[in-house]
Amino acid sequence: MIPKELSYTKTHEWAKVEGDVAIVGITHFAQEQLGDITFIELPQIGQKFNRGDEMGSIESVKAASEIYSPVSGEVIAVNEELENAPEKINQDPYGQGWIARFKLTSPAEGLLNSDEYARIVEEH
Repeated sequence: MIPKELSYTKTHEWAKVEGDVAIVGITHFAQEQLGDITFIELPQIGQKFNRGDEMGSIESVKAASEIYSPVSGEVIAVNEELENAPEKINQDPYGQGWIARFKLTSPAEGLLNSDEYARIVEEH
């Protein structure tokens, strides 16, 4: 359940980098730990983040958690469907559950590959 083509953070976000654009979301492991997601605070289009900055939050029946940007860049799109259907993150975290699209302001560095991320998940 850890797609090979994505990059990951130790805080359980993923990034799909294509040229100077990155699609980001939270991992299957993260949504599984949270349980049924009930609310998400999305970043705003035009907001700029550095890698590691808090870009939003997510709430579930179990807990609330921050979402950190896995890349540095400007938000160019958000998944507005999540405002009315946050459960899409539970159902399809790597597809319909994407959170935001970024135009990168610097190369996506310091991310983990799928094998490195798998080791972090195994430690939990």
